[in-house]
Amino acid sequence: MELHQARYFLAVCNDLNFTRAAKKCNVSQPSLTRAIQLLEKEFGGYLFDRKRSSIELTDFGKLVRPYLEDFWRTASAAKQIAKEYSAKVPKELNLAIMCTIAPKQLLQMLSRFRTNHPEVRMQLTDGEPQLLEEKLINLQIEAAIYCRPGHREPDPRLNYLPLFKEQMMIILPEGHRLSKQRSIRIRDLAGEQYVQRAFCEFGEMIDFRDMVDKVSEADGGRCEAVYKSDRDDWVLGMVASGFGFGFLPRYSIIHYGIIARPLVDPEYWRNIHLVTVRDKPQSHIVGALVHEAMRTEWANEGGHRSSCGDANFEP
Repeated sequence: MELHQARYFLAVCNDLNFTRAAKKCNVSQPSLTRAIQLLEKEFGGYLFDRKRSSIELTDFGKLVRPYLEDFWRTASAAKQIAKEYSAKVPKELNLAIMCTIAPKQLLQMLSRFRTNHPEVRMQLTDGEPQLLEEKLINLQIEAAIYCRPGHREPDPRLNYLPLFKEQMMIILPEGHRLSKQRSIRIRDLAGEQYVQRAFCEFGEMIDFRDMVDKVSEADGGRCEAVYKSDRDDWVLGMVASGFGFGFLPRYSIIHYGIIARPLVDPEYWRNIHLVTVRDKPQSHIVGALVHEAMRTEWANEGGHRSSCGDANFEP
């Protein structure tokens, strides 16, 4: 038995008219009739005596009416208690963000979410993508924003909403011999010292390090890693101080004394996604975050802006 069936039954009991009862319940008369017929089938007897000019409760209907009234009152009271409880419980969204994503691109979305949902307290954490995926799958967090590398198949248990992409850049101290070039090739870096960033994009940058070593050796000078850090601010500071070149995402490059040039031949890009769990009933809070992400015009490379509203995503 469904809750709405009890409601329809009691409405007909009060009005003894299917049309008026349907109007009060804001449903069509055939829908109400069908619901009561299913209730009669489940109970094993007719609840109403449908005469040509009137409708009356059968003896069986009179027998079950008090029980359905109790059922409806109890269910209504439970719904009200749940509503009042939900209004008092602080609403929280656990959102994890990959530790190497700069906040600049995300602030518009998060600010608008906060404006439209002031009752929600957002809990932000960071971490490496592999850890974030594990937390999502284990339901320890509700949503995450991170880079899914192209060489790895998407996990079928997760939904990926593409937000923006950004090019990986070579960063140099001001006055460096390569700073006047508009772009930089791998071979241009032969013999240079570099500040190695301990990337957390599933190890996708290992190919870059191998390529630098291979090409620079062929051109007569191996690149020496003079410093290594998993903190972008330290990498930027060391590069600005002249320790060597670095390799960072475009939107993470915020530092005085730094020159950034796109790496070409080959190019490296990373794609940032908002990730949630597939086949898990999403809370309205997570749904609201996805909605704000799809409304946002994300600034992509070359000054173009894009929206992810047409993305293939299942919230």
